Amino acid sequence: MTTIILKRLLAAIPVLFGLSIIVFLMIALIPGDPATAILGSFATPENVAALNADLGLDKSLPQQYLAWISGVLQGDFGRSYALNRPVIDEVLERFQATLILAGASLLLASIFGLLAGIVSAVRQFGFADKAITLFVLIGISVPSFWLGLILIFFFAVKIRLFPASGMEAVYGGGGFLDILHHLVLPAVTLAVVATGVIARLTRTAMLEVLRQDFIRTARAKGLSERRVIYVHAFKAALVSVIPVIGIQAGFVLGGAVYIETVFQWPGIGAMLVNAISQRDILLVQGGVLVVAASYVLFNLAADVLQVVIDPRLK
Repeated sequence: MTTIILKRLLAAIPVLFGLSIIVFLMIALIPGDPATAILGSFATPENVAALNADLGLDKSLPQQYLAWISGVLQGDFGRSYALNRPVIDEVLERFQATLILAGASLLLASIFGLLAGIVSAVRQFGFADKAITLFVLIGISVPSFWLGLILIFFFAVKIRLFPASGMEAVYGGGGFLDILHHLVLPAVTLAVVATGVIARLTRTAMLEVLRQDFIRTARAKGLSERRVIYVHAFKAALVSVIPVIGIQAGFVLGGAVYIETVFQWPGIGAMLVNAISQRDILLVQGGVLVVAASYVLFNLAADVLQVVIDPRLK
């Protein structure tokens, strides 16, 4: 197992290196002068030239990249222009809130997606199967930001069951139950699409497993149908579904960018939106790189878990 993890980590190194190049170029090639945006009304030619020199923006792109990536490798992501604080401090602080939202969404999507897929496969062509298929199609098709606005309208404005924005109450908030109360709407919004994807692929995997010989053998031995479905068939199907859950972990991290904007959730997505509008290049690069690296690590964890469940994959 240790060898497998080391191999996966070594394989992730060139991926992360390529991601760092893409992130850097994507931000560096955005039209406009960051120094002019930062200085605003004080953007005289002399001030712009001085700030570009101070920020290292007067150098060539390869020189800027080497200076940035060498700092990143030492844990120094630079300093935010707009916030006047280390980028890594701001990113990690915001990333905690994003992990809470993404983790809750992925947990909901995994639980309900797996259960829906199992029921749909067991009740193939029945009413439950058709109802779940309809939900999956709607869930995958509906834009998440639109669904978020609809949920805010009904559950926050009309019946006032949940708060419309923020992570905790302005006065006297911050406890576990308060955060959980604020988490419901954004987590459900972000989980709907992932739930549909997981449910659809779980159904496919379960139907394939249920037709195999060892399932017929288990039934012939007199095992209860519940044990056949939830122990033998589900365990075999889960090996195929885990990589999909790993991919959906990346989806909920990426989707958190606009969901956090809709619900004013103080995570890394809202931070990136503000940083882009302020042309805070180092903050954007640091935030995107951390999210991308997290996506790679989530898929690594999914690969390892897949081997744990099915040792034959070694």
